[in-house]
Amino acid sequence: MVKSTMRKITMAVLAPAMALGATVGLAAAPASAAVWNSCDQWASTNLNGYTLYNNIWGSGAGGQCIWANSGTGWGVWADHPNTGGIKSYPNSTKWINKTIDNLGWLTSDYNVSVPSSGAYNTSYDIWDSDHDYEIMLWVNYNGAVGPIGGYQGNVSLGGHNWNVYKGTNGSNEVFSFLRTSDSNSGTVDIKPILNWLAYDKRWMAGSETISEVQFGYEITSSSGGLNFTTNNLTVNGG
Repeated sequence: MVKSTMRKITMAVLAPAMALGATVGLAAAPASAAVWNSCDQWASTNLNGYTLYNNIWGSGAGGQCIWANSGTGWGVWADHPNTGGIKSYPNSTKWINKTIDNLGWLTSDYNVSVPSSGAYNTSYDIWDSDHDYEIMLWVNYNGAVGPIGGYQGNVSLGGHNWNVYKGTNGSNEVFSFLRTSDSNSGTVDIKPILNWLAYDKRWMAGSETISEVQFGYEITSSSGGLNFTTNNLTVNGG
């Protein structure tokens, strides 16, 4: 594991000063300066009902800075070496806290600007309250990246066509849905995907509580410094 246009802050000039977990000042900010920014490894803040998280968790990571104009308009500059393995998952989280059975609807709009180089995926990461199940929805991906587990088939759900994979990372089951065609913007109807997992495949129970919907960038490499911009993201459920 959006609809207002937010301006991007270019932070490539920070590269020489970057170190994992270090806080460095952003480049001289224009009038459209972000309301929040940080280069700390675990930097987090709450804005407009969303939790933003820098989340540099993988081994061998380089530097990464996160900025936000709001909970729905934010971005990341990252410079991670091309050494394989996921380095980070900067994301914005919306808390849901409803069971699949009691969740009437759950939708999201997204609009991103992502680089043509590097290795990453742009994805939703959806969790149950016990973190026994992880549901990833990849809306675009680039470079040497791939999902956990084996291929289960192709399905059309929530307004998109997906290739489905099922596996485990050792601590929880992972269901990955990879869009068959990359998209930088669109709407995802998440509830039919949850219904399919619970009622059609019975891979999880309808009584499971969906605690959070995360959206962000699972970055494996971004050598030289690349920008990932969430122009707009909204998650709504009820």
